[in-house]
Amino acid sequence: MNFTRWSARLPGTQRRAAARTDTTVSPDRRGDGSVPPARAEQLTDEAPPVPAVDDLPVRDVLDRVPALVALVHGPDHRLAYVNDAYVAAFGMRDLGVRAREALPELDEPGLFPLLDQVQRSGRPRTLKSRKAPDGRSYTFTCTPVTEGGGSDGARGVLVFATDVTDHAEAAGRLRASERRQRETAVTLQRSLLPQELEEPDDLRVAATYHPGGTEAAVGGDWYDVITLGGGRTALVIGDVMGRGVRAAAIMGQLRTAVRAYARLDLPPHEVLQLLDGLAAEIDANQIATCVYAIHDPNEGRLVYASAGHLPILVRDENGTVQRADEPTGPPLGTGGWVHTSGSIALSPGSTAVLYTDGLVERRNEDLDEGIAALERALSGATGSPQVICDRLVRSAGVTPDHDDDVAVLVLQHPARKGAQAELFRNAALELLGGVEAAPRARAFASGVLTSWRFPVELHDLGVLAASELVANSLQHGTPPMRLRLRRTDRRLIIEVTDGDDHLPRRRRAEPADESGRGIAIVATIASHWGSRRTPGGGKAVWCEFLLPKP
Repeated sequence: MNFTRWSARLPGTQRRAAARTDTTVSPDRRGDGSVPPARAEQLTDEAPPVPAVDDLPVRDVLDRVPALVALVHGPDHRLAYVNDAYVAAFGMRDLGVRAREALPELDEPGLFPLLDQVQRSGRPRTLKSRKAPDGRSYTFTCTPVTEGGGSDGARGVLVFATDVTDHAEAAGRLRASERRQRETAVTLQRSLLPQELEEPDDLRVAATYHPGGTEAAVGGDWYDVITLGGGRTALVIGDVMGRGVRAAAIMGQLRTAVRAYARLDLPPHEVLQLLDGLAAEIDANQIATCVYAIHDPNEGRLVYASAGHLPILVRDENGTVQRADEPTGPPLGTGGWVHTSGSIALSPGSTAVLYTDGLVERRNEDLDEGIAALERALSGATGSPQVICDRLVRSAGVTPDHDDDVAVLVLQHPARKGAQAELFRNAALELLGGVEAAPRARAFASGVLTSWRFPVELHDLGVLAASELVANSLQHGTPPMRLRLRRTDRRLIIEVTDGDDHLPRRRRAEPADESGRGIAIVATIASHWGSRRTPGGGKAVWCEFLLPKP
């Protein structure tokens, strides 16, 4: 083998050697306070002579190397040498035999094609952490060598295998641990998301969640659909910054809190205000983005508040896509900010999309470009909400190896016609005057419910509930007052609004009390009841009755 010659004798070595000879201390002077020989040598710049590599017996060196070494030569890679470590690992080998026959253990790691590449290119190649038939892992380095003493000599390949079993097993344990942690986080994430979405009467909804690929820890994306009663629906989507079990756990706490705050029937910005304080209490170093929106079928709009989240997209029945205004406040957990509410039209035939940044954000693209691409995909998307969900995810190029979580929530406000439209009706009466408004409201409710062909029992219960709600408003509320009746394919909703923002509560009336029984009666006969403050001041008190299934 033609190893490059080199010498370890640095410039000045001869001079330093001579100096070392001249300053040798005689033994009879070591006890009279003189400097010991070691100290004397340390004060000079001498270096002991080092033998050149060419002076070392190569075979003896390779036999003592703990790594596995083999040398093959010629175009058919005939075995020329194996060291003692190789023999100890795989047994004796016959020299002069082709490598495929003499070294079959190199076939499983895929080394034979590498030998050809190294011999042709004259450049070394390495295969990291490949398992051999003995069950251990090796890193193989194949280096070209020239045999015969010159560049025209036969070319061979020196195979050098380092045992990296401990490192490979440690890496395998680490990967297994990360995989188990990711599976735990994904399981936690999915268990905290709604297993089945609530189905509002006036909306059709669908959602999808895609965790990040195997190389990315799961994040804290979530969504929810909450029926508020009185025909209104809350829609939520959010994203906790960070990844792993911690982010999923914080997401679960925020989602539970959103459902609790939604039952208070507060405006969107007030819900986010409460969430902001809670997020700071859960973890002062953790922030989250969120959109909370409320749909009221009587208004034909989506009222929302956004805490640093991406804008809602709405496609009307003509295919035109509108983007909601910028976020109405900073992310949750930042504190010290008063959120506000905005609104965007959601007329019959419209489709709205709420989503997280994993759907539109790419490393090499501007975020606005991703949102614009989503708008183009939404403008041509038709079909059910689930079909639109799947189409938007495909158009964004989301694959199982995607590097971020993706959550998408799609809702449609159908444009109902024909027989379907007969199942969704509205009627309203302005309550003018004094006490005479009560009998007029009863007559109006009776006429409407009769025209809607409700059964007698449901008709009578509806008239009684309307009468009690109107009487309560006349006694405790202020103008303007309105009675509204609404039917869907599942329920009858009766609502009374007035200008006073004091919310009624159910209480136990004593036998001698002349009032206090109206809300108790409504709560007894209705399936659900509730109250809320209305924008601009005032309140709405409602109740609903489930319709018998046909």
